[in-house]
Amino acid sequence: MSNRSSISQFLLLAFADTRELQLLHFCLFLGIYLAALLGNGLIIITIACDHHLHTPMYFFLLNLSLTDLGCISTTVPKSMANSLWDTRAISYTGCVAQLFFFIFLMTTEFCLLTVMAYDRYAAICHPLHYGTLLGSRACVHMAAAAWATGFLCAVLHTANTFSLPLCHGNAVDQFFCEIPPILKLSCSDAYLREIGLIEVGACLFFGCFVFIVVSYVQIFRAVLRIPLEQGRHKAFSTCLPHLAVVSLRVSTAMFAYLKPPSISSTSLDLMVAVLYSVVPPAVNPLIYSIRNQELKAALKKLIQSVVLQQELCLHATHFPRGLIPASLT
Repeated sequence: MSNRSSISQFLLLAFADTRELQLLHFCLFLGIYLAALLGNGLIIITIACDHHLHTPMYFFLLNLSLTDLGCISTTVPKSMANSLWDTRAISYTGCVAQLFFFIFLMTTEFCLLTVMAYDRYAAICHPLHYGTLLGSRACVHMAAAAWATGFLCAVLHTANTFSLPLCHGNAVDQFFCEIPPILKLSCSDAYLREIGLIEVGACLFFGCFVFIVVSYVQIFRAVLRIPLEQGRHKAFSTCLPHLAVVSLRVSTAMFAYLKPPSISSTSLDLMVAVLYSVVPPAVNPLIYSIRNQELKAALKKLIQSVVLQQELCLHATHFPRGLIPASLT
């Protein structure tokens, strides 16, 4: 990459200038990050450990939680560290890695959301063929295709972005390394190649969005034909969390990248970036679990199992072997 010898680091946008506000930012991001780790971690462990949840819907949800964990871990820890140590610097290699993983995980997540829309469409509109349409092999292939698409997009965008000559300094107008702020540092018309790649990515995004919309139109038509209200409620309850997650991701991303320049400002761009890169990974576990009785029951069972094991280990140190109370076995 041609910039490696001329630029050794980039300066990220700071959330605050005063020490008190920097520490407040650190604490807020720490709370959000821990909530995301806990929520997504519990979903991953619960689905992996409970064989009743080894279904296509929960398999894709597990993959979605993995992307959420990776996405928030790509941006938030570095921002927290910079606020804690009162610095704005990120190394050239760190910026490349941050851009790569952010594009990789964001693209993969949207592809997974598209696959999950197809899963709900097949389950509700074609229940008799659901096992055939989404067998274990088909699910693995679709998940692998989502991850492969994200990886390919990340490689192309990262390689192209950092091959551009940068001559407008090293200050990135965002709290993490992202394509638009880095393109502003370019001094060559070669950035038009990256614009072309972005347009291709936008077409992919739009195609996935149209597929999701068409899928839900078919789903709602099928649900409204269900005669029993209980059946309609159950069908809607399996779709609404996914629809809420898609709406959150799409609305924040579209506002971030399609808002008119006349209303653009540094502080607004910063807040919007937080909305589409930090908030969704933290709230997605809550959205998916708040009305999902299956997931909540499995999580409760897992926690009870862990607590019981801890009690058995604790009492094993106080009772002779073979004399552990029957209530704990």
